[in-house]
Amino acid sequence: MNRVILIGRLARDPELRFTQSGKSVANFSVAVNRPFSKDGEADFFNIVVWGKIAENCANYLAKGRLVAIEGRLQNRSYETQTGEKRYITEIVANTVKFLDWGDRGGRTTVPIKQEQEDDFEDIDIDINEFQAMDEDEDVPF
Repeated sequence: MNRVILIGRLARDPELRFTQSGKSVANFSVAVNRPFSKDGEADFFNIVVWGKIAENCANYLAKGRLVAIEGRLQNRSYETQTGEKRYITEIVANTVKFLDWGDRGGRTTVPIKQEQEDDFEDIDIDINEFQAMDEDEDVPF
């Protein structure tokens, strides 16, 4: 299982790019405080996010904003122009939750909706379909 959950503040503004096929991708880093650090130390993690979430991150997030990230850890490598091999460890985010409010200028606005990779349709629930249980009936669990 490869799952990462982080809560921290953006250390830099998101950078939005587009692949040759037109898919959007955003990169940013998040500073996460170490829980028992007396000196206020933090760890910095590189985040990669794709699609509509990437666009929303680029539009609504800025350095200093508090976010929760859920995703997976990924290692990759590339070769520099001089032929040197470099390795990168990053978190590919599936979910980005905006935990504080505001626009890029720092002005307070309405809460921002949580963004997730899953595209679920709105579900209509008819409350009349539910039935009350008699207190004497056994609970099924």
